[in-house]
Amino acid sequence: MYTTAAVSTEINPEVVQVFLNHIYEFKKGVRQMVLFTADKKYAEFTTRRLSSHRINYLIQPVGNDKINLFFGRKECINAIRLMVTRPLNKLTPEEDFILGAMLGYDICGQCRRYCERKGK
Repeated sequence: MYTTAAVSTEINPEVVQVFLNHIYEFKKGVRQMVLFTADKKYAEFTTRRLSSHRINYLIQPVGNDKINLFFGRKECINAIRLMVTRPLNKLTPEEDFILGAMLGYDICGQCRRYCERKGK
């Protein structure tokens, strides 16, 4: 049985499985780009794995304990480097829409979200 301290520093196998599934989907062409948000303790493992697969990536800190890890095609990551220069909740409605489209989110859902954000 794990103690509370031990659990907080260990790698969660479910989180790793989600990450590895994202890599699988990317390599199979299901996705062109992925956004994986996780505790920063996963940064070393994830970037090492992406590097070993020669997958382009960008890490964006989220607060003190989390990261946004974008990975995918070089063209997409280059665009993210130019567009995502601040926290995601600070993106303009247009930037948010483009990001959602790049991530392959439901386009009608993105249109609704854009209209809601523009209406504020």
